[in-house]
Amino acid sequence: QVQLVESGGGLVEPGGSLTLSCVGSGFVFTRFRLNWFRRAPGKERELVASDSSTYADSVRGRFHISRENDKSTMYLIMDNLKPEDTAVYYCNGREIGNPTSDYWGQGTQVTVSS
Repeated sequence: QVQLVESGGGLVEPGGSLTLSCVGSGFVFTRFRLNWFRRAPGKERELVASDSSTYADSVRGRFHISRENDKSTMYLIMDNLKPEDTAVYYCNGREIGNPTSDYWGQGTQVTVSS
């Protein structure tokens, strides 16, 4: 079955950096579009970045998404982190050409605080 597993979250001070990873298994990695979402406390889930290099306005210029297909892994490189980036970050995968396809990882917590 399709599985997406995130890692790399943690506690970081404002201005710091973190890199999140999402490892996929159970599917052909190159046949999926991949995205990073986040949900902050008390807020709706929002799209942070997609592998088509689309970014939320709040993170553009600070976050960078990439993927290594031979390792079935997607990354989110986060620089100059701000307290408002504190959230649970989720990896999302959708099979190309299948509009009902929608898979999620379990999430990884990112906390930006001094």
